[in-house]
Amino acid sequence: MNWVLAAVLAVAGVPVGIGLNRLADDVARRRPDARRRTRLPGRAAAVLAVTPPLLAGCGLAFGFHPRVAVAAAFAATLVLLSAIDVELRIVPNRIVVPAALVALAAQTAIDPSVEWLVAGLAAAAFFLVAALARPGGMGMGDVKLALLLGAMLGRGVLAAIAIALAASFVPAVAILLRHGSRGRKMGIPFAPFLALGGAVALFAGRRIVDAYLGLG
Repeated sequence: MNWVLAAVLAVAGVPVGIGLNRLADDVARRRPDARRRTRLPGRAAAVLAVTPPLLAGCGLAFGFHPRVAVAAAFAATLVLLSAIDVELRIVPNRIVVPAALVALAAQTAIDPSVEWLVAGLAAAAFFLVAALARPGGMGMGDVKLALLLGAMLGRGVLAAIAIALAASFVPAVAILLRHGSRGRKMGIPFAPFLALGGAVALFAGRRIVDAYLGLG
C-alpha cells in the first residue's frame, strides 16, 4: 500500500513544486533589490524535478502513518529553503523558524522524547560556534536550519551534518583551486548541502548513526 501513497504524493509533488517556486518568487520580490533581481535560470525546473520524488520517498518510507505528513512538509521546506539560499543567499526566519517549531512539536507528539529538542539544540549550537568562529563563513540562517534538521531527525542529524560537510567540501576545494587565497573569502550557499544531508538522513539517518555507534 505504500506504493499507492507514494504515487499519490509524487503526483501531488507537481503542484507543490509550482507552489514552492511561487513562494521563492515572493521572497525575492520582498528583497530591497527586487527590481534588479531575476529568477536563477533552471531554478523552477530543479524544484519541479526534485519535489515529486522526495514526496514519493516519504510515502514509501513512512506509509500511512502521521509521520508521513511531517516528513513531506519537511522535505518541501528543504527544497524551498535551498532554492531561496542559492538565489538570494538567505535562509528566511519567517520560514525556517516556524518550520523548526512545527517539526519539534509534531515529532514530540508522535514519539514523546527529549531527543528531538536535544538534537535540535545541539545541531544549532554546533553551527553557532562555527558561525562565531568564522564570521561570514557560516550564516545564522544555517544555524536555524540546523535547528530544524535536529528537531525533525533526532540523532539522525549527525548523519545529515556529516553528509552536508562532505558534500560542501568538493565545491570549496574547487573554489580554492580556481581562485587561490582569494577563494577563502568567497562563500557558498550552505543551505542546499544541509538540505541534501537532511533529505538523506530523513530516510536513513537514524540507521546510519545507529550502525556507526553499534546500536543497530
